Amino acid sequence: MAKLKIVKIGDSTLRKCCRPVDKITPRTLTLLDDMVETMRAANGCGLAAPQVGILRRIVVIEVKEGEVIELINPKIIAYSGEQTGEEGCLSVPGRAGIVTRPMHVTVRALNRHGETVDYTGSELLARAFCHELDHLDGKLYIDVASEMLD
Repeated sequence: MAKLKIVKIGDSTLRKCCRPVDKITPRTLTLLDDMVETMRAANGCGLAAPQVGILRRIVVIEVKEGEVIELINPKIIAYSGEQTGEEGCLSVPGRAGIVTRPMHVTVRALNRHGETVDYTGSELLARAFCHELDHLDGKLYIDVASEMLD
């Protein structure tokens, strides 16, 4: 495994739409592993492939230690409720903002074995799903923040 470089705001990669993963290859699996290592080393709870300069629809999330969620080609299929709270981003260091997101979110994606899986999360996990999937479409939390706290 390798720690990857996290691209920062201002890098055009963060504003581009990612391509779907057509085939899960050994390279895809290495990327998933490297993204988890990178996210943990940066003390984050989520990381999307464009944040490490790769325009593919891949996300890793770990809001509970040891419970990594790997999402390939994820889509939000259901959401409900509302929560407003503070968000930050590994690609926007030193800043935070207030963002309103759904309270409950269900995501459908492929796992590392190519199987379709659904994950439902509330509170922080729901927020992480929305935040990380936004990255896949070139959106940052600062685009939807009602207030910046810096």
